[in-house]
Amino acid sequence: MTPPESTPPSGRARRRGSVDELYAEARKGSRLALGRLLTLVERGGDAADSISELAHTDAGQAHIVGITGAPGAGKSTLTGQLVARYVEAGRRPAVLAVDPSSPLTGGAILGDRIRMDDVVVPGEERSVAFIRSMATRGHSGGLALAVPLAARLFDAVGYDPVIIETVGVGQVEVDVVGAADTAVVVATPGMGDAVQANKAGLLEVADIFVVNKADRPGANDVRRDLDLMLDLSHVTGQEDTNYRPPILMSSALEGAGADEVVKAIDDHLAYLGTNDRRLVRRRHRVRTEVRARIEQALSLRIEAEMDSNAGTEAVAKAEAAELSPTAASTLILDRLLGRT
Repeated sequence: MTPPESTPPSGRARRRGSVDELYAEARKGSRLALGRLLTLVERGGDAADSISELAHTDAGQAHIVGITGAPGAGKSTLTGQLVARYVEAGRRPAVLAVDPSSPLTGGAILGDRIRMDDVVVPGEERSVAFIRSMATRGHSGGLALAVPLAARLFDAVGYDPVIIETVGVGQVEVDVVGAADTAVVVATPGMGDAVQANKAGLLEVADIFVVNKADRPGANDVRRDLDLMLDLSHVTGQEDTNYRPPILMSSALEGAGADEVVKAIDDHLAYLGTNDRRLVRRRHRVRTEVRARIEQALSLRIEAEMDSNAGTEAVAKAEAAELSPTAASTLILDRLLGRT
């Protein structure tokens, strides 16, 4: 009989061993190892689960900053300016720039990386920051399910702050900025962003407003509109009536106002330290990720059940009007929950 110690390791064990090595190297500062781990995170599966287990114990120190706003608001340019200032201050910022995927090809432009690379401090300092573009790859909204784990990985290997930049076009984006320690909403004149932010619910979760492209006509009108909306505290539903989000003006292409945005982000973190709000947000962030992962797992189970013989038969009967959609879904749900 083959001795137990010579038994080839399982596929999961081999992957875990590789993940362990990559994680150890990333913790020592290897950018190559970190990049490979992020790729595994995007792919999902057992390797991503292993990374989650490793990162969970070492994370919890980084300041998570969510930046969102309408397409064309200048979020990436502003983020690049913030990254440059963090690097100049001796910090190690990381950015997860989430680009919407094409619904036809699954590809993404990943223009965020291009725009931020134009602004990041050149020379040796460039290696201090880590910028990663991610495509949504068909996930609903503009935020991939891999992003929460990727942010936790950045945190675990020593990057701080971790900036998550995403297009604010749906409920998923509201969820991510709402779960961040500090949520920054970028508006710009000429696009009705103040009203759109209110409609999308971003006004309720924003900790800082930035009116970008402040040199354009109408910038002061955007600021006024946001100010008026914040005055309607009974409508905006701010979670803490003692905190009023500042409204800052910037022109990201020239870097004007970026220092003030950095200060506002740091001030908000200091404010969170005076109460339990940061802990509350971190709990919410964990709860949101747990729910998302459960929903993803259940969605896969549902698809498998619908493709089974019994599921296919139930759907076919509903299509032929022999069963109502309600009855067909009940049959499938009963099988899914083991009630039959």
